[in-house]
Amino acid sequence: MNKENENEKRSRVRLHPNLVKACIEGLRQIYTDGKHADSVVNNLLKSNPKWGSSDRKFIAETIYDIVRWWRKLWFVVGEEPNLTNAGLWKLCGVYLVNKGMYLPAWEEFENINLNAVHDRLDKAEGIRVIRESIPDWLDSIAEEELGDVWETEIAELNKQADFVIRANTIKVNRNSLQKALRDEETETAVIPNHPDALVVSERKRIFTTHCFQDGWFEVQDASSQEVAYFMDLTPGMRVVDACAGGGGKSLHMAALMQNKGRIISLDIFEWKLKELSRRAKRAGVSIIETRIIESSKTIKRLAEQADRVLIDAPCSGLGILKRNPDIKWKLSPESIDNIRKEQAKILSDYCVMTKKGGKLIYATCSILPSENEKIVDKFLSEHPNFKKVKEKKILPSESGFDGFYMAMMERE
Repeated sequence: MNKENENEKRSRVRLHPNLVKACIEGLRQIYTDGKHADSVVNNLLKSNPKWGSSDRKFIAETIYDIVRWWRKLWFVVGEEPNLTNAGLWKLCGVYLVNKGMYLPAWEEFENINLNAVHDRLDKAEGIRVIRESIPDWLDSIAEEELGDVWETEIAELNKQADFVIRANTIKVNRNSLQKALRDEETETAVIPNHPDALVVSERKRIFTTHCFQDGWFEVQDASSQEVAYFMDLTPGMRVVDACAGGGGKSLHMAALMQNKGRIISLDIFEWKLKELSRRAKRAGVSIIETRIIESSKTIKRLAEQADRVLIDAPCSGLGILKRNPDIKWKLSPESIDNIRKEQAKILSDYCVMTKKGGKLIYATCSILPSENEKIVDKFLSEHPNFKKVKEKKILPSESGFDGFYMAMMERE
């Protein structure tokens, strides 16, 4: 659909004050309470089951888009960001105008000058930090590390993310999953060079399908799915997922290992491991054991035991801005520096779990070399008993999906 037709379609969408109020409430929770955008949107949608599919879509898209274009929209408003009721109504109004919608004659929108809005939108295009809606410090760091590549990457990262799922090959292959979802009125498309991945056209029914309830698929971005393949897994291996979180990669590893062997999934947060256990049960995975990292003893007990150790390290998340645009407003130069220190420490502390001849895999969803190649190079210079086997960089502008980095090191 071309832009003109899209604007024409949007201009016919019926707005209701309660929908805009819901968006404003969501924005307050994100910027005042520091909550994550995805949890805010999910909770809002659960709070009013009477909203129809178009209402729910409007709320989700509006909140995510305003967060994504926060700085640019306030530039167009002509004011410094403020979370007053009047300020957020004006912000929403400017956003709706930018989307090609006609504003209702509500008093909350009375002070919006449409001519000024269009003039400032034109001015915004000439200033990268405004056009791409990013903090000055982030633009400087990324340009310093990536050079001209940054211009292309930030433009791609400001696009809406595709909704990608992974077929759980313990239970089903991708073709059978695609057919079963079609039978449940959910259309998907195959992603070339990603054997288990499908892009979902509309997610509105996806979690109520029998396919989901029966554990036939997991939600996982296409780039994230590449990590388990990168690890060169075989059935029967002993694997440690050292920063397992909710367990998306643990579950994928189990599928590639044909549910044979052992995967020990570690994390410092018990609630994340409980979520992993719940997902594993639905997926029919029996080889995953979860352990909370309570102290360094947890790591020492696993010294030299693993064929593969995956360190999916905490990172800035700059490779996943498509899906989590609020990240860029929560980061700071100091937080990124602290992240780098944490990455280096985790890699150094956790590498002991790799047995001789085993492989250590370091991965992040960042596109900054200072969180990726430089961390690995520093580790290798301090640990001569490890050597780099291979590495892979996934740029959003080239893949169309999340940005990722992964490196494999062998313990000699």
